[in-house]
Amino acid sequence: MHTIAFYNLKGGVGKTSTAVNLAWHAARWKHRTLLWDLDPQGAASFYLGADNEKGYKAGSLLKGRQPIGRLKVGTRWEGLDVIPSDITLRNLDIKLSEAGNPRSALKKLIEPLGEHYRLTLLDCPPTLSPLAESIFAAADVLVIPVIPSHLSLRSLEQVRTWLKEKNYGNLKVLPFFNMVDRRRLLHLEMIAKPPAAMRGGLQTYIPYSTHVEQMGEHRAPVGEFASHTPAARAYRHLWFELAGKLKLHG
Repeated sequence: MHTIAFYNLKGGVGKTSTAVNLAWHAARWKHRTLLWDLDPQGAASFYLGADNEKGYKAGSLLKGRQPIGRLKVGTRWEGLDVIPSDITLRNLDIKLSEAGNPRSALKKLIEPLGEHYRLTLLDCPPTLSPLAESIFAAADVLVIPVIPSHLSLRSLEQVRTWLKEKNYGNLKVLPFFNMVDRRRLLHLEMIAKPPAAMRGGLQTYIPYSTHVEQMGEHRAPVGEFASHTPAARAYRHLWFELAGKLKLHG
C-alpha cells in the first residue's frame, strides 16, 4: 500500500480538490483507494458525499477503542472509500501529544488498511505540529500544491527546511503548480522557469478553473461532470504522472 499525503502549510492552495480528483482517478484505474479526511473542516468529505456520517472521537481512535476499519464509508464511485472528517480532529494534536509515541501513531493506525487498499490518501490540515510530524512519518509521498506566487513558494521552502531539520529525509516531496492563471505574468514566468524550491516536483500544472470551484455544487470530482475541460484533462495528466512516480500499473 502507498500512503500519499496532500499537504501545504499554506491554506487555500487546492490540496483538497487535488486529493479528491486524484483519488477518483486512482479508483477508476482499479486501484482500491481510501481517502482519509484529516481536516476538521471536512471539505473532502463534503465533495464525496460523506459529510453526514456518524461521527467518531479522535482520542478513542488513537487509543484503539475504535477500529479504523469501521470508520470507512463507501462513495458512489466503485473502489473509492472515505474516512470522513470529524470535528474532534481539531484536538488531534493534543491527543497525539498525549500518546506514547506521537510520531508513529498514524502510521500504526493505517498499516492494517493495506490488507484492503492499494492507496491511502491523506487530506491534511495546514499545520506544522505533532499531527504534521505523524503524517510525514506515515506517508510515502508528500504532494504539495503550490500557487505560482512568492508567498506560496516561501511556504514550500519552510516545509522543506522543517522536513530536513526533523530528519524526514526518506519522504518523497512532490510539489506542483496549482491554480495557474495564464493571464498573470508571474504565473507564466514561474511555469516557464520553475524556481529551485520546485525541484524534483511534478511537471503537470492545474489551471485556475471555475469547474474546480463547481465541485461543491456537484459534490463530485471535475472529471465526473466536466470531463472535457482543461481542468479535468490536467487532473488526469497529474494522476498519470504521479502513478508513474509510484510505479503503479494498470
